Amino acid sequence: MPESKTRSQMTMAERVAELRRQRAAIEAMGGAERIDKQHQAGKLSARERVAALVDPDSFQEQFAFARHRCTFFGMDRKEVPADGVVTGCGAVDGRLIHLASQDFTSVGGAAGEVHCDKIVAMMQGSLKTGSPFVFVNDSGGARVQEGIDSLAAYGRIFYHNTLLSGVVPQISLICGPCAGGAAYSPALTDFIIQTKHAQMFITGPGVIKQVTGEEVTAEQLGGPEAQMAYSGVVHFIAEDDQDAVHICKKLLSFLPSNNMEDPPQGPSVDEMIPDVDLNAIIPDNPRAAYDMHAVIERIVDAGDYLEVQSQFAQNLIVAFGRINGRTVGIIANQPMVKAGCLDINSSDKASRFIRFCNAFNIPLVTLVDVPGFMPGVEQEYGGIIRHGAKMLFVYSAATVPKIAVILRKAYGGAYLAMSGKDLGTDRCAAWPTAEIAVMGAEGAAGVVFRREIAAAADPKAKREEMIETYRDTFSTPYVAGGRRMVDDVIEPAQTRRYLAMALDSLATKRDIRPEKKHGLIPL
Repeated sequence: MPESKTRSQMTMAERVAELRRQRAAIEAMGGAERIDKQHQAGKLSARERVAALVDPDSFQEQFAFARHRCTFFGMDRKEVPADGVVTGCGAVDGRLIHLASQDFTSVGGAAGEVHCDKIVAMMQGSLKTGSPFVFVNDSGGARVQEGIDSLAAYGRIFYHNTLLSGVVPQISLICGPCAGGAAYSPALTDFIIQTKHAQMFITGPGVIKQVTGEEVTAEQLGGPEAQMAYSGVVHFIAEDDQDAVHICKKLLSFLPSNNMEDPPQGPSVDEMIPDVDLNAIIPDNPRAAYDMHAVIERIVDAGDYLEVQSQFAQNLIVAFGRINGRTVGIIANQPMVKAGCLDINSSDKASRFIRFCNAFNIPLVTLVDVPGFMPGVEQEYGGIIRHGAKMLFVYSAATVPKIAVILRKAYGGAYLAMSGKDLGTDRCAAWPTAEIAVMGAEGAAGVVFRREIAAAADPKAKREEMIETYRDTFSTPYVAGGRRMVDDVIEPAQTRRYLAMALDSLATKRDIRPEKKHGLIPL
């Protein structure tokens, strides 16, 4: 605009040209050089991530012209395009989501007051429209120039994370640094997808060395493998940003948009052909292991499922899949790891997953092969009682359809913790190989037949005899069937058909519970 010309004298063409210049500057983010550095680091820019996530031409940006109001430390002269975060709504496979994508090329994606309030506005949009919220994290942390204004704004994000919890799905993508208090927002969401280029931690390596003397790299401390395998904070590990987007899309495909809807329905399968391979999947030796993944592949549609926290507490598998088009949450013991025992970490992993499924109307399918809770001093001191009690609590509290199939071992309290019939499970089937008992035959024989074994001329041989006696009596599905603890004993080949029919019959399930604010889950 010529200097001699006032704004009121501008023509429409001049005003449009000015708008285009300003929008181009905002969309350029931190500039070509900084975007190139993002690419060299193996990362996409904030806007490239948005474009990869949403359907073409579906993104409507909001608050692109927002500006910070900080005047400290030279910030009054600092232009931050879109205040370092791209916000708006769009569609993923035709369904609405709200999202925020932090821009590391603009002041390192540092989060200030306006930056955070833009994110909060998207969360409020999710609440109003009943749509999922996706937050792409790539930030150096709080904008320290803004001091407590930045801190307070983070508090508003945490508050809204909690408001959204159980109402709409919340997914965090960690595509760069996510340190300090910033890491708590992802932890408050339902699922975290972290790329191999990203790190997240509360205190960085420098602070840890200064305070404790321990030396550790950022990757060892907050890389995806550490936050998956050790801490269990992360739910999915992605190779890069594109892979993170792919995982996010697949995850969303299993989920309803909000807690008032049912999950999206996939195509139905006209015929449920018996899978005879399942008849041979359990080894004849009761001590031999097998891979539970092979069972899951055979009961879900097209063998397709999405495992959650695959590298954490691997003695238990949790996953989303579909059976005859219906989304289900699968919880299954893994005999290949710790014989499928339940321990502290697997109890927490299952409990959180079950609670999510119940909040979002996703039926639960539990595949049981559990010899018990993990014994040991470390487990007891770590609180296996209260952690195991979480599973009893969440299964009992869940009102969605609950279906269990007992494949082999179902012993003691761990049997109950794996959706035992008396926790309100709607259907419980058993394979002929099922062993349902208070404990394994080896332990039980030593208790029940202690005197007979002690008095025998050959105690060892007598013990083996009594083990077989106990196993023949109780380690079958038929005693439990006689007590109505299982609804049916089925041929393994018929499992997929059994589950599909049960899901159909339970589609209109209603479960009335006492009125209360909430139960008090063991922590």
